[in-house]
Amino acid sequence: MTHIEEIGGKILDASAMILGSEVVTYVYEGICPYSGELLRLPRTLQVEAIAQNLMQEIKRSYPDNAEGKMYGVLLAESSTGERLVLKAFSGLLNGKSDLEGWVSPIAGREKVAIEESITLSKLATIKQELIELSEIPERLQYKSLSQEYESQFQALSDRHQVSKQERHAKRSQLLASLTGKELEIALKKLDRESQQEKIVRRDFKCDRDQVLLPLKEIITLADSKMQILKQQRRELSRTLQAQLHNTYVLTNFAGETRSLRELITEGAMPTGMGDCCAPKLLHYAATHNLTPIAMAEFWWGNPSLDGYKIQGEFYGACVERCQPLMGFLLSGRRSPPAPLKKGGEELFLFFRKEDNQVSLFKGDLGGSLPIIYEDEHLIAIAKPPELLSIPGRYLDTQDSVLSRLRQSFGADVHIYPVHRLDRQTSGILLFARDLESLRSLSEQFQKRETHKIYEALLSGKIEREQGIIDLPLWGNPENRPYQQVDLPRGKPSVTEFRLLGQVENYSRIEFIPLTGRTHQLRVHSADPQGLGIPILGDRLYGCLAATDRLHLHARELTFSHPRSQECIHLQIPVPF
Repeated sequence: MTHIEEIGGKILDASAMILGSEVVTYVYEGICPYSGELLRLPRTLQVEAIAQNLMQEIKRSYPDNAEGKMYGVLLAESSTGERLVLKAFSGLLNGKSDLEGWVSPIAGREKVAIEESITLSKLATIKQELIELSEIPERLQYKSLSQEYESQFQALSDRHQVSKQERHAKRSQLLASLTGKELEIALKKLDRESQQEKIVRRDFKCDRDQVLLPLKEIITLADSKMQILKQQRRELSRTLQAQLHNTYVLTNFAGETRSLRELITEGAMPTGMGDCCAPKLLHYAATHNLTPIAMAEFWWGNPSLDGYKIQGEFYGACVERCQPLMGFLLSGRRSPPAPLKKGGEELFLFFRKEDNQVSLFKGDLGGSLPIIYEDEHLIAIAKPPELLSIPGRYLDTQDSVLSRLRQSFGADVHIYPVHRLDRQTSGILLFARDLESLRSLSEQFQKRETHKIYEALLSGKIEREQGIIDLPLWGNPENRPYQQVDLPRGKPSVTEFRLLGQVENYSRIEFIPLTGRTHQLRVHSADPQGLGIPILGDRLYGCLAATDRLHLHARELTFSHPRSQECIHLQIPVPF
């Protein structure tokens, strides 16, 4: 039996539940494709401690391996009651997919090993060609000469502008002092000066084009070749992935087997689907008659390319690769321990780090979402971070608060989103249960008759106690979802703020948005013209600190009830 360390005295810095006797920090979940039941597997403090031991093992065993990737552990129980710990890595570790002591990769890849090797070789060749084409010397020459010509042309234009102003003044003087033939000769002289400057500009552009156009043609040809190579790369990758998805076969706890293509019948599957830790661990447990008790996944190595995954931090099921498989993988698993109950109602516990106080919410679960207010017209949810408010456009972004509520209440129950929170933001999210209530509440939001209060932890100290930030925001359509301060193009964006306190190098801030622009609080916090310090965990706007979430929380919401006109004030604790 694997030894498992006991855990004590840990104060949570995120929302948590207590299920049975275990503190649960996250829940893996999915809808059973057969029964429609919501299936869950917790991540507990106990399994997090096991994972932390694995971190140290990785550090000792692979000291020179800086490649960042996800690792996972699964605490499981055998048919004889023995508790075991399984460990897995995503993709390859040191170039290998199967290493002693680690869970084996899911069967299927070996069937297309030769095709995969050939394709990977072709992809490597294409990658090298793309690098060479992107680094041709003409690109640097064109950029350098373009900047030089632009600078020269600007200087020439400035001189001609001064000359034009001087001619304009001189023309006025001539008109006032000369007449007849003498005036005509003087004015023609000024016209010739103007024409001569036009000729100089034309000759300059001609000389510039003779130098730059050949370089531009070479670059355009290289870009065309790159587009062809990228298309070839996409087709090769798509073909290989299709082969892999058809051969990868998963097994659940009911003993059923399905290929990835059978499980994901619509849309394109992301690269690497089936190679993540969670599917490997659950598939292995199912095929070895083990019952999962708790699972944890963490990142180790260099940060991910998007900067959102940091070494030593725990993460939930990835939306693109793991979440769509979770319902099938958990099917047939024996029921987990029942949640802590009182009087037949499920209770959720939220911890506050600064005072270690517990606030209690009661209510039914909407796909594991705490309901903080409900009547026949409204429902308000405590949204966790990293969950969409409403479904996205694509198959892999369907998991959201709205979709979970509809799954929980049934397709015949109408639920309409009144407003939204960023995926990374936690807090109060309001829904209407009929169209009339939706219209009333939407009008209140549009007319700014609601009162919203957010709380955030900034990644540095600010000097100002309180104030108003008035900076217009604009979203560049070529760089979504990033927003920026833009005075001529931005939409009016106003935020009140108040400093609540400072601990170590962090500032706790209360934000009151007077407008509702995308990423308003995040930009007003990070931009030098605002507070100049990004919210802790906001990688998009410059925070590089190691943390597992964006520290922004919709703490309070006040509005008029759409039917009774009663003032409704909702407030939930801040989970950080």
